[in-house]
This record gives sequence, structure tokens and C-alpha cells, in this order.
Amino acid sequence: MAKAETVILNRIRVALSGLAVTFRNHVGMLKDERGQVHKFGLFKGSSDLIGWQSVTVTPDMVGQRVAVFVAIEVKTPTGRVSREQQTFIDKVREAGGRAGVARSPEEALTIIQNGMSSSESSEACCGAVLEGC
Repeated sequence: MAKAETVILNRIRVALSGLAVTFRNHVGMLKDERGQVHKFGLFKGSSDLIGWQSVTVTPDMVGQRVAVFVAIEVKTPTGRVSREQQTFIDKVREAGGRAGVARSPEEALTIIQNGMSSSESSEACCGAVLEGC
């Protein structure tokens, strides 16, 4: 992740504090001093921030609180969403979670509140089989 994205990511985490629990999801692999490869993160395409938002279920749905999965892919204003990233976002939404691409804290708040950012409709990518799930 580029430095500009890191700044945006940190601003988003501050903006979401109190509204959602998020964790930084670094994805990749490294070789240790013995040459063994260690993979980390969920899988290729999974979002930069993952976590949950506690939501109160409506009274006609028993009135219990549940955790709704949250996934936010952080991008700079010119950053592009990969096919794998868009597929992950689509799968989270299909399963009832809230997911999207955020280029600012305001867009992240929109995702948490509405489940989608305003700029995403132009970034939609054709669906592909989600590898690694």
C-alpha cells in the first residue's frame, strides 16, 4: 500500500471508531532466514480493513444485536480496484455484509451506514469465482 493510501486508511480508522471494529488486513508472503515462505492476511483480493459493525435487528426480527461483517478497500483518488478486490466486495455484500471502496473517511462512513460508497457504481467489475474462500 502506498504512503498516500496509508494516510487515508488511518483517517478512515479514526472516522469509523465507535461505529465499527476494524482490523488492518495485510496480504502477502515473505521468506524467512531459512527460505521458508510464510503467507499472511486473508487471501489475495481481500479488503484492507475488515471487521464488523454491531447492528440492532428490527423488532420484527426479535430485536437482538448482531455483528455485520465489514470490508473496506482503501484507495487513493486515482487508485484502481483489482478484479479480485471487487469480487471480494461483491461476495461480502451478497452474504449480507457491508463492503466497498473508500477514498476518504466520508466514503468509509457511507459504506458503514449504507453498505456502498458513492463512487463504486463506476468501478463495478464483472464477477469472478472468489479464489481462496
